[in-house]
Amino acid sequence: MALAKKPVNGMKDILPEEMQIRDYVMNVIKEVYRSFGFTPIETPCMEHIGNLSNKQGGENEKLIFKVLKRGEKLNLETAETENDVVDFGMRYDLTVPLARFYSNNSNNLPSPFKALQIGNVWRADRPQRGRYRQFTQCDIDILGEPGNLAEIELILATTTTLGRLGFHNFQIRINERRILKAMAKYSGFAEDSYDTVFIILDKMDKIGIDGVEQELSKSGFPQESIEKYLNLFRDMEGKDEVEPCIAYLTERLGDALDQEAAKNLKEIAASVNATKEADFSLVFDPTLVRGMSYYTGTIFEIAMPEFGGSCGGGGRYDGMIGTFTGKDVPACGFSIGFERIILLLMESGFKIPGQSEKIAYLIEKNYPGDKLAQVIAHAQEQRNGGKQVLVARMNKNRKFQKEKLAAEGYTEFKEFFNRD
Repeated sequence: MALAKKPVNGMKDILPEEMQIRDYVMNVIKEVYRSFGFTPIETPCMEHIGNLSNKQGGENEKLIFKVLKRGEKLNLETAETENDVVDFGMRYDLTVPLARFYSNNSNNLPSPFKALQIGNVWRADRPQRGRYRQFTQCDIDILGEPGNLAEIELILATTTTLGRLGFHNFQIRINERRILKAMAKYSGFAEDSYDTVFIILDKMDKIGIDGVEQELSKSGFPQESIEKYLNLFRDMEGKDEVEPCIAYLTERLGDALDQEAAKNLKEIAASVNATKEADFSLVFDPTLVRGMSYYTGTIFEIAMPEFGGSCGGGGRYDGMIGTFTGKDVPACGFSIGFERIILLLMESGFKIPGQSEKIAYLIEKNYPGDKLAQVIAHAQEQRNGGKQVLVARMNKNRKFQKEKLAAEGYTEFKEFFNRD
């Protein structure tokens, strides 16, 4: 029986053309983030299963690739529960590993600590356009900064990066978990039902306000609360500037609204709009929830018209590190949807700017050995001059060989035959 040559479902092989773009994008991301003072770190691809299943990861906790115990620790005959056979899991994001990393190494880190982390994560999700079961995340986080300077720096660093990659006319959608709770409180929902309400609200962009109303009704919530709640969103329809939206909510919600949260958002918007480099809009989105239950304050997402969905996001998670140490540390992060950014660049025919000239030296199979060294020496001279030079044997079908190389960016071909 032949071995399977296709990759595992939801994972993919990356061809040279895409790999070159991925390398370029990765370098731009690192260069910009380092210019903002972020420091690269790395964490293991596996985490303790208890860390990943601590009821902070939302729906992602249902998507963990779990790892069986090994050797003598794995005893299937006596196992009664999943805990008897599983002890590790593949990380589903980079935030939980960062919290563990900081808890373990904080004595050796500056405060505040600005972390840059790029790596693969795994989710047993349903594969679709721009969504895989193994994918790369690019995260920046600021730990130990309690004020909104963290949010401002994260938004500016992320949007500057996207601008350098050629993206424009995108949106940063922003909201505040405390505002979400204030709207639910004002509407009369019980505090212990907020998570259910927010899960349904998060579907607004897919099912519309009528669909949200139906689902809230099916969940047994009082119609009076549902109407009062959804009228808040209806009244803000067509409005997305932070200042007017917060002014409206301040008037409607009264004492239910946390004034610190309202002030926080207005300050973030004013600072970002005054100093931004990229071409984007910062908009208030009262339906923005973010699925992770670990978020405690500001939340944000990148929305790109070309993709038709989110291309990254993040927020403040001040309570997560305390689950490791017993002492909360202010924390805020932003993650770029790397795979979706690559998808958009590939679909737009993106060409790497300033790429070195690529030359292919194709040598006939029986080319004399005494002349081969001369060809290689000449290739070395070209490389020392900043060009990329491939030295390879000639295929029988030279036309097809050159077409494939041209697709990889080779623009010049030199052929060496026995008769030369």
